Amino acid sequence: MAKIRIAQNPTFKAFVLIPIVGEEPEKIEFTFKYRDRPGLAALFDDWSAKGKEMRESFGEATTLSDVVAAETELQVQQIKDLVVGWGFDDKFDDKSINALVKSCYGTAEAVVNAYQGAFSQARLGN
Repeated sequence: MAKIRIAQNPTFKAFVLIPIVGEEPEKIEFTFKYRDRPGLAALFDDWSAKGKEMRESFGEATTLSDVVAAETELQVQQIKDLVVGWGFDDKFDDKSINALVKSCYGTAEAVVNAYQGAFSQARLGN
């Protein structure tokens, strides 16, 4: 008899290497929402569409500040879509998520990569 369940847990934990300027990345544990394959594909499709829409909205008058503001908004949403908790002392809320994305450049990418990495590890048998 198999000792695993087909149904996955609604959350899982994984470490994320948070980039710190001038220092080594800090390893922080995050608690992520589980998504099945169709749910994950739909989420990534949504992000792709939002990114495309964002890029298409930029014109000649677009400033770097405009680009950073739009990217920050998308990255905050990505973290909110994936994460339900973290190992920071700061409370997991919109204000802290926004501060994290603004202060630790590359954090959203690190979070998404850790999330995808957890799925890859599971697929490869850890």
